[in-house]
Amino acid sequence: MYFKSNFLYTIIAFLNFRMGLTKKTAMEQRRADTIAKELEELIFDGTFSDGDRLDEVRLAEQFGVSRTPLREALQRLSRSGLVELIPRRGAFVRQPGPVELMEMFEVMAEIEAVCGRLGAMRISDAALAELRDANVKCQAAIDAQDPDTYYAENERFHLIIYQQSGNSFLSSEAAALHRRLKPFRRQQLRLRGRMAQSMTEHKEIVEALEQGKPERAANILRDHVAIQGERFHSLMATLKTVAE
Repeated sequence: MYFKSNFLYTIIAFLNFRMGLTKKTAMEQRRADTIAKELEELIFDGTFSDGDRLDEVRLAEQFGVSRTPLREALQRLSRSGLVELIPRRGAFVRQPGPVELMEMFEVMAEIEAVCGRLGAMRISDAALAELRDANVKCQAAIDAQDPDTYYAENERFHLIIYQQSGNSFLSSEAAALHRRLKPFRRQQLRLRGRMAQSMTEHKEIVEALEQGKPERAANILRDHVAIQGERFHSLMATLKTVAE
C-alpha cells in the first residue's frame, strides 16, 4: 500500500512538473512574439539601422526578460530575414534592398495565385466559413484602426487558402515565404487606405472561391499580394526613411 501511494505521488509530482514546464514554455513563446513585434517596430522606426548589432544583454534588460525568449525572438526575425545571425559575432539588422524585396513579392504573388487556382476547385464549405469569419474580424480591426489585429486575421485568411490548395508541398512553401515577408506585409498595412483596400480584395477572393472560379481567384490573389506601382514606391519610401 505504501509503495502504491508513493508511486502515485511520484506520478502526480511528475505531471505537475511537466505542466509547469508547458506553462513556462507557452509564456516564453508569448514573450518571444511580443519582443519580435517590438523589435520589428524599432527597426522600422529607425531606432536600429541596417547593419546594427543587436546586443542580447542590453535588450534582455530593456525588455525585462531572460535571454531565452529574446533569442527565440531573434530567431523569428532571422527566419523573416530582418536579422542575420552570425556565429560568434551575434545578431545584426538586415534590410533587403529594393530589387530583392520586389523579387520576393513577385514570387509570393505567383505562389498565392496557384494556391487560389487550386483552392477554387478544392476548398471545403468549412474552410469557406473560416474565411468569412476571418473577414468579419478583419473588418472589426479596420473599424478599430488596429493594424496588428488585422494582420493576425489576414495571416489566418491566407494560411487557410494555402491549406485548401490540397497540395501540402505548395502549402508549406507558401507559408515559409509568407513568414519571410511577414514584417514587410505588416508594414504595408500601415500605409494610408491599405487595410480598406485589402478588405475589399478579401471579399472578392472569397466570392471567387465560393463560385469555383479558378482563374479569377488566381488573378485577384496575384494582384492582392504583388507590390507594384504606387504601393511599391510607398513601401520603399518608408524603408528609405528608416535607413536614413
